[in-house]
Amino acid sequence: MGRRALRRAGDVPPALAGLQRLGEEIERLEQVPTARTGAAAPGVARQRRHRNWRRRVLTGAVSLVALVVVLAVSAYGYIRYEWDKIPSHACPSCADAGSGPYNVLLVGSDSRAGDTGAAAQAFGSATQVTGQRADTIKIVHVDPAAGTARILSIPRDTFVTLSGVSPASGLSSRNKINAAYNDGPDSLIQTIHNTFGIEISDYVTIDFAGLSNAVDALGGISMDFPYPVRDDDNGNNNSGLNIPRTGCQTIDGAQALALARSRYFQYYADGYWHSDPTSDIGRIERQNLIIEAMGDKAKSTLNPFTINSFLSAIGPHMSRDDNLSIGKMRALLQQYHAFSGQVPTYLLPTVPATTSAGDALIVQEPQAQEMIATFLGGPPDPVTTPPLAADGLPMSVPSAGSSASGSGSVPGAQAAATGGSAAPTTGGTGATTTTVAPSRPTSFDPVPC
Repeated sequence: MGRRALRRAGDVPPALAGLQRLGEEIERLEQVPTARTGAAAPGVARQRRHRNWRRRVLTGAVSLVALVVVLAVSAYGYIRYEWDKIPSHACPSCADAGSGPYNVLLVGSDSRAGDTGAAAQAFGSATQVTGQRADTIKIVHVDPAAGTARILSIPRDTFVTLSGVSPASGLSSRNKINAAYNDGPDSLIQTIHNTFGIEISDYVTIDFAGLSNAVDALGGISMDFPYPVRDDDNGNNNSGLNIPRTGCQTIDGAQALALARSRYFQYYADGYWHSDPTSDIGRIERQNLIIEAMGDKAKSTLNPFTINSFLSAIGPHMSRDDNLSIGKMRALLQQYHAFSGQVPTYLLPTVPATTSAGDALIVQEPQAQEMIATFLGGPPDPVTTPPLAADGLPMSVPSAGSSASGSGSVPGAQAAATGGSAAPTTGGTGATTTTVAPSRPTSFDPVPC
């Protein structure tokens, strides 16, 4: 495509206007006659041929740059089109972080509504499930100025007072935190803020099929399995996890989803199957490893020409708040590329107990508030509905105080932030608690490769 064709089409990007004017000036100068007779001397003819060659090179360069710019603009336009198709909703409880640090809530929903593929077959149809629950709850804290991020996981069975849930739901206000998602993200955001003092600026939700499609859109993820693994609950493989061979291998969306959801994880060693004694805690760690593997694959795979197919695959299974623009998401992805090493992960400290909501997890204080202050890099907001003790009464929540400096006053907190592991501590009741999630997997967990 030459300059005249671009001018006729009116498609010359503004950034190329200077290059085009330079080419036109060169062409004008070359049209000046070299002799009054109109006949060119041999030397002049050679100069003309040289100038014509330079003009063709310049014209080709301008056309090539124009093509690249037009394709990039078109790709970005399609990405915006796909992003705008993702359902968005108002978020009255979302905070405006301005240009400072902000928190994004990531929710893995157990909703099967609209699923007709592998996820529906593996986990049941929508008619078998009443309401919806937050299968996975993670908060990503992003500090744009420092170029850092870290992830806090809240176990789905944490015993709390629900906020913002409609009385028509029939749910008890003293419940597991995953029940707060019954009425949607806003009630979960209110519950997190009122219980832990963490403000949420944006949210993204994804259902079962969305995670599976996301992994498939990336071409699978690479995980190194030290042992064969499966999900087994007294002979029932609830999640569908079944990896029979060891080593680094690519797993598809169905197996990645099964690994992320396995609550009865087993690995085969020494001639028999062993169960993961940490149950949901180990499940959270494996979810973090899957996120890490997806991030590694995305950094090497996604570009403006393939990200639209990625959004197209997962868009129907996602939702977001209406303030989470494609520009902010693009900036977040660009910042993620700048993160060095593994993103630090934290796990809210809890212990198991029997409650009015059944078997649940009780938040450990003061470790929880101290960890949250380390995670946020500053003190959380005041708590208005403290976590619940096993008897259903509100717990005493101390001020985060000096731990807000991020120096890691929680035993093991600084180790987690730098890739170490947390040491268990013993509370006043004699129960052993872990103050932070181990940032290294246990020996039987698969790792990105």
